[in-house]
Amino acid sequence: MTAKNGENWSKQRLIVGISGASGVVLGIRLLEALAELETESHLVMSKAAEMTIGYETPLTPRDVRAKAAHTYAIGDIAAPLASGSFKTAGMIVAPCSVKTMAEIATGVTSSLLTRAADVTLKERRPLVLVVRETPLHLGHLRSLTQLAEIGAIILPPVPAFYAEPHSLSDMVDQMVGRMLDVFGYNWPQVRRWGEDLAKGRRGNAKAGPRQERP
Repeated sequence: MTAKNGENWSKQRLIVGISGASGVVLGIRLLEALAELETESHLVMSKAAEMTIGYETPLTPRDVRAKAAHTYAIGDIAAPLASGSFKTAGMIVAPCSVKTMAEIATGVTSSLLTRAADVTLKERRPLVLVVRETPLHLGHLRSLTQLAEIGAIILPPVPAFYAEPHSLSDMVDQMVGRMLDVFGYNWPQVRRWGEDLAKGRRGNAKAGPRQERP
């Protein structure tokens, strides 16, 4: 990496927020992917996220924090992430709960997670919200519209069936890869139409072998 004041340094930093919605495996796998890409991850989790980790995975919150390069307490509003002068490539909230979504949409932030998201927006950096809720009522849809209008990227965790997933892990990897695409990262686990999938290729080109997770 270059010096901390260099432009390339900020491109190697990505904020990861994990809120209490179902699907915490998305944020956990994202941290693992960033480590593989040698990108500095800055993690902040809500209290509800810590509970959901226990419900949905065999991991503890401490295990998840160990996957990040840097971690912050949810109430630490003096953390670097709370200031726009701390340069990053942007932020991904995965999963993003409806409560978190609503706070970011209104700008009425009550935690470091939503404050960091608000800072990301005001600094005109990419903010990806992996909103995990269905079905959506009109209030949800209005909040999502407001978020899109102020610059957020709404990326629901929708399975890519064209990628022919064989397991939940395959679907999670594909979704994590699409999140990283927003920032220009090319994570090898993504199966791309027109490149890696035989059905989507043109001519006589053959699909390359798929990289399996260890």
